[in-house]
Amino acid sequence: MQPFSHPIDVLCAGHACFDLIFSVDHLIGADEKMLARTLTASGGGPAANAAVAVARLGLRAAFCGYLGNDLFGRRHAAELQADNVDTRLLVRGEHPTPLSAILVTPDGLRSVVNYRRDTPPLTAAPGTADPAPRVLLMDGHEPHASLDLLQRTAAGAISVLDAGSLNVGTRQLAGRVDHLVASQTFARQFSSCHDAEAALDRIGSRANRSVIITCGKEGLVWKKGGRKGHLPAFPISAVDTTGAGDAFHAAFAAGLARNLPWPALLDFASAAAALTCLKTGARPGLPGLDAVITFLHRQRHGGRTAATLQQAFSRL
Repeated sequence: MQPFSHPIDVLCAGHACFDLIFSVDHLIGADEKMLARTLTASGGGPAANAAVAVARLGLRAAFCGYLGNDLFGRRHAAELQADNVDTRLLVRGEHPTPLSAILVTPDGLRSVVNYRRDTPPLTAAPGTADPAPRVLLMDGHEPHASLDLLQRTAAGAISVLDAGSLNVGTRQLAGRVDHLVASQTFARQFSSCHDAEAALDRIGSRANRSVIITCGKEGLVWKKGGRKGHLPAFPISAVDTTGAGDAFHAAFAAGLARNLPWPALLDFASAAAALTCLKTGARPGLPGLDAVITFLHRQRHGGRTAATLQQAFSRL
């Protein structure tokens, strides 16, 4: 394996799959048949999407995870490379590429079916040379590889966990990362608190630098040191919410890599998530930096964050 000749801004470790997104009039019921209005097919998975999002934001992104040597894996690997994602830590094999079938309604609601069959998790991250990223972003779906990378990069990398749901990986990693970014689903399962504020207080007692709970159209709540707060979501008419969380985590990690101040960091991540909801499919909706800056300029209180982004990313 070739060593990393350039520093990686964000290394994303975890799940890669292939998404089949069907636009439907409503979520299907028992014994019901329907015709989809459109079909979008592209690579997917939280960590893989985040790697693409980071690259589109103009930073150096790498991905660690698995894709099969089948048609779906070949197409997804080509997409990663086309988006300039470093794939030296991508493992290929004869186990099938995981698939996701996603139904999306006109108001942006979705249902997701994931299929992994007998594809096992990686036993460790590949390679012997430490990639030395500025930020390590993990989604918990490759727990062994993620723990390996966390240990190998502990001295220099800021660690972030995308905790979408409670599983073996997110449970193991939650208390070991600098920044825990959790969905409402994870927060409720992990804390046994239905209320987001109560869950934040319970989860926020751990040793993380910050804890964020994303609440969809209700925005987010956060706790950092002795401070906590709430950030409303940007007002949009969502087309498809698939990938919004992936874009949030990617922009959050990218902002950490560029040393964004806390308020701008949250605005940046929220704006990237909002823009992703304006197109069908996660991968097609992931925005570039210019789109995020333009979007923020149009928001009532986004001008200062847009200026901060322009200054922070101008040094790339």
